[in-house]
Amino acid sequence: MELKNKKLLKIALFFLCVLAPPAAWLGFGKQGLVHLYRTDRERQLYVARILKLTEANQALLDEIDRLGHDMDYLASVARKELNLIKKNEIIYRFNTEDRGRVKSKTAGGPEN
Repeated sequence: MELKNKKLLKIALFFLCVLAPPAAWLGFGKQGLVHLYRTDRERQLYVARILKLTEANQALLDEIDRLGHDMDYLASVARKELNLIKKNEIIYRFNTEDRGRVKSKTAGGPEN
């Protein structure tokens, strides 16, 4: 029984010595599996970024097209961004600081 255990131990050590260095090199080498995993994750981040930029680019192209062809849209953008108004249009501006304050008095209470 002991002879069989020693033989198994020698076989295991042999395979460990023969297979461990190439396995470590494949896993942790300069172009190993860890590097492959990191570069794949980085590639996925770049693909997601490219998709976001593509969507933003398409939205800008759509806006350029609307500005060139849709005069109502062009007028609304001009009014918003350049503070322009239409003929006979009145703009009301309210003081936003006083909007939240409400004065109230209680009946019979002291006045401040």
